Amino acid sequence: MTDDNAAELLARARREVSAAGTGNRFLDLLEAGRLPRERLVWLAGEEYRIVRSDRRSFALLAARFPDSPAGDLFLALAQGEGEALRLLGRFAEALGESEKNLSVYEPRPFAQAYPAYLAQRAAFGTAAEVALAMLANLEEWGGFCGRAAAALRAHYGFDEESVGFFSFFAESPPGFEEQALAVVAAGLAAGEDPREIARAARLLHAYETAFWDALAEDLT
Repeated sequence: MTDDNAAELLARARREVSAAGTGNRFLDLLEAGRLPRERLVWLAGEEYRIVRSDRRSFALLAARFPDSPAGDLFLALAQGEGEALRLLGRFAEALGESEKNLSVYEPRPFAQAYPAYLAQRAAFGTAAEVALAMLANLEEWGGFCGRAAAALRAHYGFDEESVGFFSFFAESPPGFEEQALAVVAAGLAAGEDPREIARAARLLHAYETAFWDALAEDLT
């Protein structure tokens, strides 16, 4: 299989993600200045668990698939989650929450479906599945983070430093798409089923949607 096949599979996965819808009640309320501040604490608490889990998942993938391009990609992603965790601490501080508070926060089950699925794929899936899933959902996730950063500054009095977590994820890492596509191309060349690879992207999107829905539960 060639890089062209990987690009075609990415285009298909992105179409499926787009068809699933991109509504986000949590961000709609945040941008209107109507989101209760308590829900921002929920956001910080959920992300604290998610980022820590994702860092371990990417480290596991780097150990399972150490050769380039997969090893380089997953090591970089694990390092990125480490930086994200540091930036999340600043957001929590702006909310008046300590790391101890975040560590004892009681998570919402459906808000944690995404990292649970990523951990499952890290343990039992393929490098191509994870690479495509992350790549197909990156644009939407980045857009959501950009919206969150802007709304927090505009309506909740946060400064740039305190929204650095969201600004960090709003931009795609340099070279990420090329690296991820190379991982997908390698998987296809090794005979992986493109339907299985694409399915991971669709499921990851559903679990990310569940995360935002859980944060907006019972809000009108």
